Amino acid sequence: MKPLWMPFLRPLACCLFLIDLLPAAAVPELGAWVPKFKGIDHVIATNTARGGDFSNLMVANALRIDLTDPDIQLLSSPRIADYQANSRETAGVTVSRFVKLNRVQVGINAGFFNPQDYYLPEGTPMAVSGLAISRGEVVSPANGPANAATLMVDAANHARIVHTNWPATDTTGIWTAISGDYPVLVAGVNIGRQYLGNGGFVHQPNPRTAIGLSADHRYLYLLTIDGRQGGYSDGAYDYETAAWLLLIGAQDGFNLDGGGSTTMSAEDSTGAVKRLNRPSAVADSGKERTVGGHLGVFAKPLPGFINDIVALADDDAATITWTTTAPATTQVEYGPTEDLGSATPLQTTVSTTHAAWVTGLLPGTSYYFRAVSAAGATIHTSSNLLFTTASYLATNEVVALTSMWRYTAADLDGVAWTAPGYDDSRWSGPGAGLLWADVRSTGPNPDITPRGAEIPSDPRTGFPYPTYYFRTRFQVREKTAGSSLRFSGLIDDGAVFYLNGHEIYRLRMDDAPAAIGNGTLATGFPCEGDSTCPDEFTIGGALADLLVAGDNVLAVEVHNYNLRSADITFGVSVTDAQRLAVPAVLAIRGVDGATTLSWTRGGFILQQASAAQGPWTDVPGPVVSSPYTAAANVDARYFRLRK
Repeated sequence: MKPLWMPFLRPLACCLFLIDLLPAAAVPELGAWVPKFKGIDHVIATNTARGGDFSNLMVANALRIDLTDPDIQLLSSPRIADYQANSRETAGVTVSRFVKLNRVQVGINAGFFNPQDYYLPEGTPMAVSGLAISRGEVVSPANGPANAATLMVDAANHARIVHTNWPATDTTGIWTAISGDYPVLVAGVNIGRQYLGNGGFVHQPNPRTAIGLSADHRYLYLLTIDGRQGGYSDGAYDYETAAWLLLIGAQDGFNLDGGGSTTMSAEDSTGAVKRLNRPSAVADSGKERTVGGHLGVFAKPLPGFINDIVALADDDAATITWTTTAPATTQVEYGPTEDLGSATPLQTTVSTTHAAWVTGLLPGTSYYFRAVSAAGATIHTSSNLLFTTASYLATNEVVALTSMWRYTAADLDGVAWTAPGYDDSRWSGPGAGLLWADVRSTGPNPDITPRGAEIPSDPRTGFPYPTYYFRTRFQVREKTAGSSLRFSGLIDDGAVFYLNGHEIYRLRMDDAPAAIGNGTLATGFPCEGDSTCPDEFTIGGALADLLVAGDNVLAVEVHNYNLRSADITFGVSVTDAQRLAVPAVLAIRGVDGATTLSWTRGGFILQQASAAQGPWTDVPGPVVSSPYTAAANVDARYFRLRK
């Protein structure tokens, strides 16, 4: 049981004695607040010099939430479907997964929960400690003096902190509530030093998650302090946590769950979820901790010079539209990665409404893009965004998720093991996908399916080998121009793919031309640690031309993220996709003097002319989406679509 906060301070002489025993403290450096979303700012803070209220090397991340912004909404962990108070209250997920599943823009771990374990499967029922309310529904009742420091927020985002919510405070009208361990900041007074004499691991330097509220209750502060990572960040005492809260602007605040749970995640502009801090659990094992309590925030994108971006994608083209606050030029930069690399022709005619056409795309493929508009000498760019093209394809699965593979964990550096003629008869197998190794005490995550052949771990370390090698053969009846290969894999953690001896794709591995060897580790991992969601990509163009009619060899090397990672998984399906010619059909319908035009495919712009032979001009707007109703009482018009 952690000690409870009581509303008094220790005698001054005692505090002075304890201060004298502490090492010289470090001076914090607070970076600039950077707008991340409308109503949400982010700051990174460190300490580098000596003096003040800080005695440990720390890196802190903070989010400042403007509760007066009308688009800000809070979301704590909702009730599990088969809810039972004090036993089955929430579904455990990582913080990053919580952000993704609920489509909030930022999120942190919140209160304590049971059972606590680093790697419980996603969806494990958990009981949250202290009061928790989600969207006006009580998820966990206040159930005692422990974990009774509570944030309460009503539907209008009026917030207050109750430092000791026992006996339980009336929750009428409360929309969101989360509870933590004990207060460290009360009415602007740092009370954290009073815990020093209580001993116990919890009061030593640890990773911390804390929450604070400004004096006027306008700003909610979410704070993480990394720890247990020597040379980077050691963790914080309670009084250091309070000092950080004061520094970022809070007047009241308390500790949430910390340690390996401490995580702050946010969406980027493409919708991908990225961690803002460096959790100690990830540093130790490569995986985020599954937690039972979360707090997320809904927010709108930041307004700017470029706004209202919309991508309308077809199979091989996309139309990108946006507005600007002043007349400007029009261009789109795009590509299969966030490096982009390609651009549409620059449209120099200035306007406040913009449309650009991206052509030559692969069907069923995701592309990053950004809008670019120049007003005079000033060039404005949007954040990177993402669209996925449509698929009009005849498909044939040539490798199934459950296909048979030969495999080995031998060091193959310098061996031409990807070549079609390589003899893999001495390898293990064949074994059916998903092929896997898992040494976790809880066993494999049941959500990873279908599990096939179990592959051996390294008996010297007790963990899976850092790298495994796989080969399989498949047949293609005929090879046609313009075909592509669509991959869908369940892979933990990274991989390099080879077709008929040639490298075709890297997944969560160092980018080419970096050399990949037996000891190379993956640069990331899927789904916050387990292969419970597919990795999908399409190979087209010259790389797809490596496919041949008849016998083909697919070779894959799978790499772990961490030498102590407890599991590895591999399975992939491959579909040979041949493009079908699907024409766009333009239909015109007249009702009560109004003419409505509609068409069956995207990626087009509507044009008009007064005669069939032209001249043709774009319908003002431009008009890029179906349907469109033409103005009444105008001269006869002809219409057509163009890419």
